[in-house]
Amino acid sequence: MDTSLAGKRAGDRGSWLPLIAVALGYFMVILDATAVNLALPAVSRDLGGGVTGLQWVVDGYTLAFAALLLSAGVAGDRLGSRRVFLTGLATFTAASAGCALAPALGVLVVIRLIQGMAAAMLVPTSLALLQASYPDRARRARAVGLWGGIGGLAAASGPVLGGALTTAASWRLVFAINVPVGLFAWWLTRRQVAAPAGATGRRADPAGQLTAIVALAALTAGLIEAGPHGWTSWPVLAGLAVAALAGAAFLATQYRVASPMLPPALLQRPTLTAGSVVGLLINLGFYGQLFVFSLYLQSVRGESPLIAGLSLLPEAAAVPVAAVLSGRLTARRGPRMTMITGLSLGAAGLAGLIVAGPGTAYWALILPMVAAGAGMALTMPAVTTAVMEAAPASRGGAAAGLLNSARQVGSALGVAIAGALVGGAAGFVPGLHLALVICGGAFLLGVLVTVTWVSRPAGRGPAGGQPAAGLPSDARAWRPGPPPAARAAGRLLGGPDPVSRDRGPGGGAVPVRGTGR
Repeated sequence: MDTSLAGKRAGDRGSWLPLIAVALGYFMVILDATAVNLALPAVSRDLGGGVTGLQWVVDGYTLAFAALLLSAGVAGDRLGSRRVFLTGLATFTAASAGCALAPALGVLVVIRLIQGMAAAMLVPTSLALLQASYPDRARRARAVGLWGGIGGLAAASGPVLGGALTTAASWRLVFAINVPVGLFAWWLTRRQVAAPAGATGRRADPAGQLTAIVALAALTAGLIEAGPHGWTSWPVLAGLAVAALAGAAFLATQYRVASPMLPPALLQRPTLTAGSVVGLLINLGFYGQLFVFSLYLQSVRGESPLIAGLSLLPEAAAVPVAAVLSGRLTARRGPRMTMITGLSLGAAGLAGLIVAGPGTAYWALILPMVAAGAGMALTMPAVTTAVMEAAPASRGGAAAGLLNSARQVGSALGVAIAGALVGGAAGFVPGLHLALVICGGAFLLGVLVTVTWVSRPAGRGPAGGQPAAGLPSDARAWRPGPPPAARAAGRLLGGPDPVSRDRGPGGGAVPVRGTGR
């Protein structure tokens, strides 16, 4: 730990500076993912290259980001979230400068891959730092809501800012603008964000790291290729097959190694697992809808890219406002009710968009768009709060990495499914309507998952994140044994019995205090 910050808990003193510091990093990650799209034609004119090269400017960032989210979160738990976050900030800022100075398209693609890796270091560790900076549950919920609102602002302003900078000056400014922001965020983090100690006694899990990266990279690549090539093309089938094999290998290693990067017991926490599933479902629904609705505005209504972007402003503007409101509602009523409200509102909005057709008046689409955007934004901060509260503090990075990995997979899956439907033989508008039904169904399924498995507020400890009376001080890190099937799998693989590792002398379960063993 940095001795200059030893014992410093800015969140305890009522300061919002730690939130500003980590949210700036998140802001850059989201801004860079959205602002570059409108700059691609200018990049092509300046650096040359075909459509495939331009696709990799976007997809390379997404692929590296999705593949490393879980591993980066686990690294934050082992090495210290602040250290990993600062490394990610420095790398992202340097890569942004490199993108702005790129002399050729190939160089730009390579640096975008590095930028995506750095982005993966920023997102899960930013949540772990918020968890440490704001131990009071109500303040933490509000901080997560503001964090989500800043991300929503970045998503809404990214296309507008990217188009404005490209039109007024150069596409290079889309990347160069990150440099001063990144430097300020790095300075502010050094001065204002406390350094939670990493679990230095926890051993690394290289087999788990490798198989997780391969599984997430292959799955994301397969889903990306499903749009242009179709679900039965060899790149898609190969990607999904590799993802399935690597995913099975990852799960097997987690039962064999002494210190797994994602302990199976962590997934036995219903709220944590359910929250990750809801994260996948809402990203599937929201980003699937956003993709096909953007195409609808241009292909069916004949709007230009600029007018289509402006037409989506009601949905985009609702996101930061509802995210901040989510934090306040979660602080008062807990994440469960906020999630149910947001998911229901989002499902209603997506259902309302089914009226979209060639002659639909624009005013008829405004309210459904607002409801869809607000529903997504109400849900996501509450989901984040639920997942982070369900995880022991020593596994905050892993929990954040799991949630955000699920969200990235959901986004890619939603775009792939919705894109395939609007490009099908039935025609664009029937495919759009079916896609919206599936997207709305994903939100409704999220309601069912939340009602069934997410804990009620009464089941939580008192404010401040402390366990309820009568429970051990590290009750949230209590590690139950895996089910019989998992025990059998561990024995067949030749590893130690995953239950016997967690038995005391008398055979009773013992709490594991963040060592991962």
